[in-house]
Amino acid sequence: MTVKLPRALAPFSSRAYTVLALAMGVSVFGSGLWAVAMVARVMELGGSAVDLSLVTAAGAVGMVVFVLVGGVAADRFRLTVILRCVEVTNLVTATTIVVLTWTDTLALWHLGVAAFVFSGAVGFFYPAYSAALPRILPVHQLLAANGVEGTARPLLQLAAGPAVGGALTGLALPGASVLAIAVCHAVALVFMLRLRLPERGGEDAQGAASPQSSMLREMLEGFQYCVRTPWLLWTLLWAMTAIFLFMGPLEVLVPFLVVDRLGGTVADYGAMLGLYGISTAVGSSVMASLQLPRKYLTTMIWLWGFGTLPFGLVGMTDSWWVMAGALCVFGATGGAGQVIWGTLLQRRVPSHMLGRISSLDFFVSLLLMPISMAVAGPVSQVVTPEAIFWGVALLTPTLGVVAVLVGRMHRDQAEHPLR
Repeated sequence: MTVKLPRALAPFSSRAYTVLALAMGVSVFGSGLWAVAMVARVMELGGSAVDLSLVTAAGAVGMVVFVLVGGVAADRFRLTVILRCVEVTNLVTATTIVVLTWTDTLALWHLGVAAFVFSGAVGFFYPAYSAALPRILPVHQLLAANGVEGTARPLLQLAAGPAVGGALTGLALPGASVLAIAVCHAVALVFMLRLRLPERGGEDAQGAASPQSSMLREMLEGFQYCVRTPWLLWTLLWAMTAIFLFMGPLEVLVPFLVVDRLGGTVADYGAMLGLYGISTAVGSSVMASLQLPRKYLTTMIWLWGFGTLPFGLVGMTDSWWVMAGALCVFGATGGAGQVIWGTLLQRRVPSHMLGRISSLDFFVSLLLMPISMAVAGPVSQVVTPEAIFWGVALLTPTLGVVAVLVGRMHRDQAEHPLR
């Protein structure tokens, strides 16, 4: 007797998807551990908000540098090879930081290099992961699969990972949290070695780039497709600006607000990230349990844009719970919007270009992230947190309205229904 799984869990009927999802889950849990381990290591080395800005900016630079290459690689090479190489790289990097910690030779620049490598690996991982889903799942299960990733990633990377990482920082064993990261990527590598994906075939193979085609030309094709597609172009331009506005304050200033203004610890910051991650997972899982909205473009932009309004409270409150609650609203709306976005790319972008467009999505979204993280610390020295966070909260949805109007998204979603 075959048991019919709920809509949100239907992709797990595929063995290949199950293995891929487990590998993804363990890997992003390791990334969640790194978020807190990095902050703890910087503080233990006597670093300031400016130092943390530089380390996190190094990570953002790594992703920007490698993500376009990762997209071309996803359209050109075997996805299983890419995914396995990513986990090997992560494992070696985490092990190196463990050794440096145990030998008492760890320096801030080591953390910057590690952040660069970890993020560069993400630049290869997600284009390959996104390109793999349409190969192993039917179209009607893609929303659910994106919901699984949208639920697992915040739960593990933003909730469980930081919470466990915060607890591990209090252990007597030096570098315990980084050692756990190495173990995570070792387990993820084992899953990736068991992964089997079908090769591209049919029309996808005909549209795929030939081996003689240069990587630069393939990147250019992705840019040209984006420019010719208004809904894609204006969503990416708005997302790039929005991420520049909120990522620096979120990643760099919030940890110091928790410690300096609220009188908390790194563990308290980890707990707050945990609630933020849980709320993101809830938003993702709720959206994955529903049908794709008929007005999918505007729904996505409104969720992302107006969901930033509570962000203003983060810069002015003296309450841990108010700050956490504001981040939870921000996380839930962001998670729901991300599920729509991932499904939209897989449904409307040609399969043979999906890796490049997915990487372009990462690239333009993260293009200004290093600058955001690098300037957040210095700007906080001359501008009050209240002004920074309220500025982000109000400007982001305003620019979202502009993107919807200029990109003519109301008309586009009516002319291209996906139900």
